[in-house]
Amino acid sequence: MIHPSIMKKQRIIISVLLVLIVLTIIVSLGLGYSSVSYNRIIPTIFGEGTFKEEFVLFSIRLPRIVVTILAGMALAISGAVLQGLTRNDLADPGIIGINTGAGLGIAVFFLYFPIDAGSFTYMLPVIAFLGALLTAMLIYLFSYKKGLGLQPVRLILVGIGFSMALSGAMIVIISSAERQKVDFIARWLAGNIWGADWPYIWAILPWLAVLIPFILYKANRLNLLNLNDPVAIGVGLSIEKERLVLLMTAVALAAAAVSVTGGIAFIGLMAPHLAKALIGPRNQLYLPIALLIGGWLLLFADTIGRNILEPEGIPAGIMTALIGAPYFIYLLLRK
Repeated sequence: MIHPSIMKKQRIIISVLLVLIVLTIIVSLGLGYSSVSYNRIIPTIFGEGTFKEEFVLFSIRLPRIVVTILAGMALAISGAVLQGLTRNDLADPGIIGINTGAGLGIAVFFLYFPIDAGSFTYMLPVIAFLGALLTAMLIYLFSYKKGLGLQPVRLILVGIGFSMALSGAMIVIISSAERQKVDFIARWLAGNIWGADWPYIWAILPWLAVLIPFILYKANRLNLLNLNDPVAIGVGLSIEKERLVLLMTAVALAAAAVSVTGGIAFIGLMAPHLAKALIGPRNQLYLPIALLIGGWLLLFADTIGRNILEPEGIPAGIMTALIGAPYFIYLLLRK
């Protein structure tokens, strides 16, 4: 039973975050290489803008904003699940190599398989998931010790090692590729929001619409898995089955996100920590807040990054690294 005052606090935090996201969206709509006056945004949304204003808002800005928010939400929930499963506050899909595995899968698919342009968009999340899943299984295998189970610190170290090894493999693979394809992979590695068009939204939206409610439904199971194994087994939980299902779900969410945004790290690290600091560690309470914080963090990073240096800007992946890397070091020293 959750105390009513805690529920009220959660609703207030969620309301504040929603307002913050809306304000950041408004700022993001007006800023950019082709700026749109703020007093023209509302008329343009309701069909009273010029051709240029409608093109900038509906074909450039809005798709990018929606993709960024959805990807941030997916990465935040994925990071929260990984931290719960491993009982390690440093777990993040970007840090432990899952994002890099997804990227390697996309790179191999993009470079060496014949691609139908019409199906390419919708195949990306699937290919990214397969690459990320294979990576996650290898990391899990190398981190597991017979008789002791999953070793959280070992998982972080193995994951970082896999991330570096897969990044090296990707560089070797693209070294002999065509210039145009190399440019695409380089943009992906930098975390440039490249899938900023409406088809990419429809490509990842079904994944999020199914998997995020599933994670929220499993919140109580995550609470039990956060306890030690004997307690979880004592209440009748099949811990290995639950871990496997939740791991695959976290991997799928991370893969769907990075398939259209590129290599984004640290969102899955920071968002759960900030949410826990605001409302506490109970999954039913902090997961919805982490969801919104993740969406806002990536939107904020992308908005700042693309307006610092015009016209190309700084990739969102670099901006999140500039924010998240010091935070990761702080957590590492504290733990």
